[in-house]
Amino acid sequence: MDRNLALEFVRVTEAAALACARHMGRGDEKAADQAAVDAMRRAFDTVRIDGTVVIGEGERDEAPMLYIGEKVGLKTEDSPKIDIALDPLEGTTICANGGVGSISVIALAEHGKFLHAPDTYMDKIACGPDAKGVIDIDKTPTQNVQAVAKALGKDVSDVTVVILDRPRHADLIAEVRRTGARIHLISDGDVSAAIASAWPDSGIDLLMGIGGAPEGVISAAALQCLGGDFQGRLKFRNEEEKGRALKMGIKDLTKKYNIDELASGSVMFCATGVTDGPFLTGVKTLPGRRAKTHSVVMRSQTGTIRTIEALHVLNKKPSVS
Repeated sequence: MDRNLALEFVRVTEAAALACARHMGRGDEKAADQAAVDAMRRAFDTVRIDGTVVIGEGERDEAPMLYIGEKVGLKTEDSPKIDIALDPLEGTTICANGGVGSISVIALAEHGKFLHAPDTYMDKIACGPDAKGVIDIDKTPTQNVQAVAKALGKDVSDVTVVILDRPRHADLIAEVRRTGARIHLISDGDVSAAIASAWPDSGIDLLMGIGGAPEGVISAAALQCLGGDFQGRLKFRNEEEKGRALKMGIKDLTKKYNIDELASGSVMFCATGVTDGPFLTGVKTLPGRRAKTHSVVMRSQTGTIRTIEALHVLNKKPSVS
């Protein structure tokens, strides 16, 4: 994938973050999400790609923009064909409540290199590069915590596991506590949490638990760039979701996916902070109709991680009202 596109994609996540950050803490999840979707869709129109949304805002009949299968980009004869996994506002509730860790995110790969994950749940486990190869979603939480501790050269009591705070995780949380490991419970935003497991100095060593399947693919893309590890298994809530998965080409409904089966080839990942989080600071509004953003762009091909701070003059951005 052309590295020169990296800054163009950062502009896309910046646009979404700037738009939805204006709704931070106002309690209106729909308004925040819609602002991010609208801004991201407009920004894609300026990027010279032949893009297809494979992980997006839902099926075509569920989402007016950025739906699965939608074509985006300023297509020309030599535009590269790119598959896109996106979440204009990951952590919608977080943003609406003014909480920690909401981001705008896109992941990009060559055509056919992302798993086309249905809108269902996924059991997940993720870690950083120093523990790559030791996690196994088929093992018990105790075994995984102990394996990660050994790989990191830590006592189990010094390992921190991030888990979504949900009733379905009561048994998982109880078992991790029995190991003696520390737990960081989050209300939403497991893409940010998965990235934190591989981000230097985040304080997070391991992610476990059930979250959204589309977010699992985005997380796997980020961890490919960071050299981390990820495994997932789809968790269906009903027969309708199983039928949708079969139509999308999923043949084995109980398959354990490794990181390369979720996101492979030349992968690029971009994110901009909306609210302050473990690896990105949120949008800061400044006097004189200005704002500051903090973004990251990563490429699996080179392993390069770039963080970008940008100062925006909002009067010169008519799309940001």
